[in-house]
Amino acid sequence: MIAAGDYADRVAPANDSEQPQPTDLYAFAVRLRRMNGEINRLVHGFAGDHGLHATDVQALGAILDADELMTPTRLREHLGLTSGAVTACVDRLERAGHIRRVRESADRRVVHLHYADEARAAARGYFRPLAEATRNARSRFTEDELGVVLRFLTAMNDELSEITPPGR
Repeated sequence: MIAAGDYADRVAPANDSEQPQPTDLYAFAVRLRRMNGEINRLVHGFAGDHGLHATDVQALGAILDADELMTPTRLREHLGLTSGAVTACVDRLERAGHIRRVRESADRRVVHLHYADEARAAARGYFRPLAEATRNARSRFTEDELGVVLRFLTAMNDELSEITPPGR
């Protein structure tokens, strides 16, 4: 996590007429951390209600959002976990009925992970308030503004995906 002291652009104004910019790096960091915390609160609630770990819910999101069929190897890379941790996660998700493993017919060694339809409905019901909150927040912006927000979120995710945690 980045500490407040790391923000060079969060220096107190030189005089009373100078105001900090509402879009400075610190303002973004605070709001991104808060949003992350609120989403984590919902994720932990879903995980607890379904006997899962928070990482399991991240795995479900990765499987749901994947551009191509998800494999345990891709999931491991996406989550930054060990092979053993991903196997345990996939086992829990399968036992709980959230996913199903499907072997590729051409190469039986290849396993694809699919979000189970029944589990998708349960998740949709649980996260409906998040969807409604998103809809409510979106209604406060024009389509052009939302386009900028989506561009920012895409750029932010692209930047974050390039960061390798120290020691990895």
